[in-house]
Amino acid sequence: MDKGEIMKNKSTLLVDDQCVLCSKTMQFIINNGGEEKFDFLSIYSDEGKKLLTESGFPANYDQSIVLFENGKVYVKSGAVLRVLKRLKGAFPLLYGLKLVPRKIRDSIYDLISKHRHEVFK
Repeated sequence: MDKGEIMKNKSTLLVDDQCVLCSKTMQFIINNGGEEKFDFLSIYSDEGKKLLTESGFPANYDQSIVLFENGKVYVKSGAVLRVLKRLKGAFPLLYGLKLVPRKIRDSIYDLISKHRHEVFK
């Protein structure tokens, strides 16, 4: 199976691989069943930038993880909840946080994201 076929069968998650928190989160996803469900790309890679621009984002977008799933694009808390929904164990139960208004969820996400390079070293 070549990479093109894999990308069709899995969702693609763009992550900031220069961020310790983001890298640890990616490892957490892999350790909880995500390896078979997600392809991971650096948000800074040529392939990542191409996916971003094809989806209407600027090529230098790095404000959140970006999930490409079934032809749709999810960012910030929406992407996080979609990922949790597909993990093993009790993590899919956290998808219930979708009931919290997106503005509130994304505000919390933005606060963490804003400081991710300083706090998480």
